Amino acid sequence: MNDLSGFPSAEVQFDRDAGVVGSTDNLLGLATDPAVTDLMVVSHGWNNDMSEARQLYSRLAASLRTVLDSGAVAGLADRSIGIAGVLWPSKKFAETDLVPGGAAAAASPIDGGRLLAQIEDLRDLFPDAAAQQTLDAVSALVPTLQDKSSARTAFADHLRSLLDRAAADPEDASTDLFTQPGGIIMDRLAVPVSLAPPRQVTGGAAALGPAADARRGTVGGAAGLGSLLGGVMGAARNLLNFTTYYEMKTRSGRIGEHGLAPVIAHAHKTRPELRVHLVGHSFGGRLVSATAKALPDEDTLSTLTLLQAAFSHYGFAENWTPGQSGFFRNVVSDKKVTGPVLITDTANDRAVGIAYAIASRIAGQVAAAVGDADDIYGGLGRNGAQKTPEAISAQLLDTGGRYAWNARALHNLLADRFITSHSDVTGLQVAYALLSALSTT
Repeated sequence: MNDLSGFPSAEVQFDRDAGVVGSTDNLLGLATDPAVTDLMVVSHGWNNDMSEARQLYSRLAASLRTVLDSGAVAGLADRSIGIAGVLWPSKKFAETDLVPGGAAAAASPIDGGRLLAQIEDLRDLFPDAAAQQTLDAVSALVPTLQDKSSARTAFADHLRSLLDRAAADPEDASTDLFTQPGGIIMDRLAVPVSLAPPRQVTGGAAALGPAADARRGTVGGAAGLGSLLGGVMGAARNLLNFTTYYEMKTRSGRIGEHGLAPVIAHAHKTRPELRVHLVGHSFGGRLVSATAKALPDEDTLSTLTLLQAAFSHYGFAENWTPGQSGFFRNVVSDKKVTGPVLITDTANDRAVGIAYAIASRIAGQVAAAVGDADDIYGGLGRNGAQKTPEAISAQLLDTGGRYAWNARALHNLLADRFITSHSDVTGLQVAYALLSALSTT
């Protein structure tokens, strides 16, 4: 076992097919240590570089230690927390398509060189020989995208051939990605789109902290959030970004279901009294949600925390459209978590907004600004859990603020004041919320 800011710690690593790299001995050793009462299992979801993932865990552990040592959270004197870091091969989702100002012009300044560089960047995501040949074909089409509709159709067809159709679902329009002709997909993605501005928070009579109808932050309107470029080359760039998003969605779900879930189930069976807390950032939020979904028994988890999670705001919904509930609905309905579920959301998170702005175009939506809680295509990390009866509107509070957690409820923690970007998730306020919820279990 290692040490993170005084917390005993361990790592577990998975490959892209959910196979364990090395062994799970260190994590299971931490889980079976009788001195450890609470196991916090944390998954990154943003960087391919393992050292950056470790830095994320180190920063979060440092904040947890500061809050714990300050005595700001009561009821933890007889608790000992171990931290297990999950390492998996993720890929950065580009934010470079965001441009300041209002809606982008239809003529895109993206040139062929930038597209070729992004295609090259995909190669480590799809390393097998057949996929490399497909990417060769995609690159060869770039010079003719502007002039030939056949090239645009082939560009879309080649890219989606890299992806596993089994992971498609209507929550992010990926069903349309596989059912619409390639030329139609490119035409739809050529329409520029702005992310919707911050909006009034409504509902949540049982809100925690300050009134849930408080306005979202001060980040300004749509101009402050940026836009996705349109035009032919913008469409190509958007599809490349969505290809990355979709592969990360597929991979994180696979690793959560087939990699981490069996390890957590084994640890729980070995030590039923151990309190297990899953924490996931970005695509890691999907990974730990997939873990929770796949666990065989109810009441296996004490808490679940999703920090700027990169999946649909309907992920936990009940009938978000007639006859269709969220992909992770059974986490709630099958009572996988005994304590509170924490979900940070903020309009400051442009990265989550990008994926769902692209999804809206794939689905053929042409609204000028998209991505807020009223849209079909919106991200959990931007809007919190929507159309979910168990969800409570709340706010992420400063250290020392008063939370009143509800067991088994989903707490949408509006985080505009403290989370300034997609990766800003290791501050004292996040650590305080984690420990405050942990103390109730």
